[in-house]
Amino acid sequence: MLDFVKATTVDTARSLLGQLLVYQSPQGLVSGYIVETEAYVGAEDEAAHSFQYKRTPKLESMYAIGGTIYIYTMHTHKMLNIVTKEVDEPQAVLIRALEPLENAELMIRNRHKGGIELTNGPGKLTKALGISTKLDGKRLGEELKILPESQRQPSAIKQSARIGIPNKGKWTIEPLRFYVAGHPYVSQMKKSEMLDLNQVWQ
Repeated sequence: MLDFVKATTVDTARSLLGQLLVYQSPQGLVSGYIVETEAYVGAEDEAAHSFQYKRTPKLESMYAIGGTIYIYTMHTHKMLNIVTKEVDEPQAVLIRALEPLENAELMIRNRHKGGIELTNGPGKLTKALGISTKLDGKRLGEELKILPESQRQPSAIKQSARIGIPNKGKWTIEPLRFYVAGHPYVSQMKKSEMLDLNQVWQ
């Protein structure tokens, strides 16, 4: 069972890989397996919105109890995060990519694209699932759920620096990104490193 409070944010980012994310959207139920995450470890992390305990109305969800949903907008794209740790310890995990499972047809209509481009990035997956800022501040288990009983085990997990974090000192290169090795839906996965779906899971 996932623990979004007691576990470290890094451990949560790793343990979310293979978890089934399910969203009861206004258009219908959609779901997918999480295949890529990034950890943001709070006030010390120069790449985190909550660096040095910055606090604004838009950031308020980051300061909530672990298991709260935090959604922000970047270049018109919605980014889905799961808050971790205790109240006022502003840390979170960004969900970066999904392997679609249920109702891919609806996701394709939402995205106007199919194939691995459907959900191989944080802004892409929220558009495909129909996630909006209306979920910000809500708890997991309401419209948006994670079903640990349906988890798949990655054959291997890889770790790297986060994507798109320039000029943040050591935080630019800290290995806080986790992904299912060789999974074609992982963002920026090189074609030469992609594996078949039957190889990426145990």
